[in-house]
Amino acid sequence: MKIGELARATSTKVETIRFYEKIGLLPAPARTGANYRAYNQNQLARLSFVRRARDLGFTLDQIRGLLALSDDRDQSCSAVDTVARQHVSEIDRKITDLRALRRELQEMLDQCSQETVSTCRIIESLAPR
Repeated sequence: MKIGELARATSTKVETIRFYEKIGLLPAPARTGANYRAYNQNQLARLSFVRRARDLGFTLDQIRGLLALSDDRDQSCSAVDTVARQHVSEIDRKITDLRALRRELQEMLDQCSQETVSTCRIIESLAPR
């Protein structure tokens, strides 16, 4: 399939596919006689893997590691578990940070008198001191 077909099949932008090739997440495809990229089912599956991992929030480096692990099907999956557990810890930290941000913004909203911008607590807290 051509790059546009691969892009549609995986809901991925053509530029993203080229980027993944450039950084080595996707192997360079074969070329047709007219020099078009020609992708096969293995490349479709690999890009689908990358897309799903990105949807789950894995970094490109983590995905690179997961792909390497995936390519060696006989090894223990403990290394995969380690990457996934680290990612869950990162997600938990982000959730904690987001909850703190929400509390802070809610406190600003609760203190808002809704009169004029000159007395707005939100604007005041964002202004440089």
